[in-house]
Amino acid sequence: MMKIQVLLYLTFAFLFFPGAHPATISFTNKCTFKVWPATLTSDNKPQLPLTGFELAPQASNSIDTPVPWNGRFWGRTNCFTDNSGMFTCDKPGDCASGQVSCNGKGGIPPATLVEINIPAGGGQDFYDVSLVDGFNLPISVTLKAVTLPGTVGALAAAPT
Repeated sequence: MMKIQVLLYLTFAFLFFPGAHPATISFTNKCTFKVWPATLTSDNKPQLPLTGFELAPQASNSIDTPVPWNGRFWGRTNCFTDNSGMFTCDKPGDCASGQVSCNGKGGIPPATLVEINIPAGGGQDFYDVSLVDGFNLPISVTLKAVTLPGTVGALAAAPT
């Protein structure tokens, strides 16, 4: 089982279980302002149950992903709901869904991304912090080894 933690100056913590167990992804806002993390599942697969949410400074939230899963996370800032009920954020990262949830819509560049691939059958998990869509918030990823009963601990790394 592997745990990855991403500081979006906001922190994403990814807890991977080998085999058919879901991966738990935890988000902690390390910014001094609110952020709205967003998710997008790749390859036209079903979206996660939670595709966007608000995090106050130092607040945390978690999402479980199925295995296999492939997708991305990013942060949004300066979000609000206008008088007509339309939710919007600053253009970097806004998914233009009109709601807090992105519902299968990606973030408008520039947006710093965390991309994760969790393969089936206990294969090797991959992640990266990507600036391919530009930069809007600092992100850091930390991996931690965790062992479940009947499993062998995974390798750990701590890029920052």
